[in-house]
Amino acid sequence: MREFVGVVYPENGAERGIATLLLSRPPTNALTRQVHREISDAAAELGGRDDIAAVIVFGGHEIFSAGEDMPELHTLTADEAAVAARVCEEAIDALAALPKPTVAAITGYALGAGLTLALSADWRVSGDNVKFGATEILAGLAPVGDGAGRLADAVGKSKAKDLVFSGRFVDAREALELGLIDEMVAPDGVYDAALAWARRFVDYPPEVLAAAKASFARR
Repeated sequence: MREFVGVVYPENGAERGIATLLLSRPPTNALTRQVHREISDAAAELGGRDDIAAVIVFGGHEIFSAGEDMPELHTLTADEAAVAARVCEEAIDALAALPKPTVAAITGYALGAGLTLALSADWRVSGDNVKFGATEILAGLAPVGDGAGRLADAVGKSKAKDLVFSGRFVDAREALELGLIDEMVAPDGVYDAALAWARRFVDYPPEVLAAAKASFARR
């Protein structure tokens, strides 16, 4: 049973054809090994649902994710840390490979592995007060897996290197200018804006959406 990652389906109150993958680990939605495993599990579950055309990834109205759970990470041995990195990478890859259009609805902060999680979605909608950052270097770490590559795909290699090497925070307006997000809205309108993106896909056959998304993976 998943403890920190829920999925809201149409039969549970979501709109027709749209599911919401909800991170729920207050207060910061810090990403542990267990959270990453639950994301992978939820992505597999969503991928098998033919009644779902699009998925919203949401951390709630306060914060998307502040990144890795550093207190947990500091307790791990070298071998355990390697496993944690692999589990994180598998979760990001599973969400990115989900054969449905995905929209990240971002509130509060998207930092470190939380930013990489947002980058695994096809589009990103953000509140105008959100702070972003590839902050791993501030903790003496590098982005896990293909985190830097996903960032470079979004903003270009030179700008991605600036963000990764500095660990600096980026506000929503700069994030929009960089191409890190696709839409900036008032904080209270983030989920509704993501829902508007997702609604565009509900009348397309799931197999067509899956094939369209797969065509980008073959580049």
